[in-house]
Amino acid sequence: MITPPFQLPDLILASASPRRRDLLNKVGLTFSVVPSEIDEATVSTESPAGYVQKLSEAKAADVAQRYPKSWILGADTIVFINGNILGKPTNSDEALRMLRQLSGATHKVLTGYCLMSRAHKRSFSETIETEVEFKDLAEREIEWYIETGEPFDKAGGYAIQGTGTFLVKRISGSFTNVVGLPLCEVIEAFNKALVICIA
Repeated sequence: MITPPFQLPDLILASASPRRRDLLNKVGLTFSVVPSEIDEATVSTESPAGYVQKLSEAKAADVAQRYPKSWILGADTIVFINGNILGKPTNSDEALRMLRQLSGATHKVLTGYCLMSRAHKRSFSETIETEVEFKDLAEREIEWYIETGEPFDKAGGYAIQGTGTFLVKRISGSFTNVVGLPLCEVIEAFNKALVICIA
């Protein structure tokens, strides 16, 4: 594949998420994967947007300490509804509760990202929000979807890019943000970083 014009030198993704890897691969980027080792429980939850922003910055900073000459991309995604943050369900009962809560309702997906270089002493960060409306789900649909196994490593218990696409009636905002990385905005950050690299 031809190298994209927004390819950063020594780019590292500070995440083990296969969805984020897939999104970066789809636009032809070359990068390494070095998952952050921070304890997410140590990040305060002042607000949903503030939480994902702080966590993405902490993830990027953690990896940047070990790779100071590289550009590090950290990110974190949450599902937010009725004042509650929905994480990744660990069992069928949790997945059932989450999907029942999302059924027929509109929720928000927030992803914070941070692009950082210690060598250049610069960082770019932002939180992107997308609204997602679910159709009214029949109990048999929820149970079948859980049986596919797809909900268990996804925030909110669903994958909009997978089988879970049938759950979604409407979205307002970035589709890739719901997958796990707001690609349009992240690439804009890459372009800003490239100006610094060239200068």
